[in-house]
Amino acid sequence: MAGGRQFPRDAFSLWLQAPLVIAMRCHEIQMAALTGTKQDTAEMSRMITEKMAAATESVVAANFAVAKAMMTAASPSATARAVSEAAIKPYGKRVRRNVRRLAAKKG
Repeated sequence: MAGGRQFPRDAFSLWLQAPLVIAMRCHEIQMAALTGTKQDTAEMSRMITEKMAAATESVVAANFAVAKAMMTAASPSATARAVSEAAIKPYGKRVRRNVRRLAAKKG
């Protein structure tokens, strides 16, 4: 099973960076409403589609981790860790990418 630092990294990025992504997106929506400009429909669509893609990728990855654990007769704790890492990885990856992209948009 994967041992490394991926799970703590992804969990930390979700804990710290997800609220930043939400705040930056809310700010964009609020500024569009206050100034009367057209909202960024591409960003609105992206918010929905990336969550659906991350959820799908997460379920598939978790299922593969369970199957791998069953084939290797891994311990319950190793299985739980592998499934957790696999399930959270798609979300952490997208959150880090969104923070970089949205921060670059502002600057």
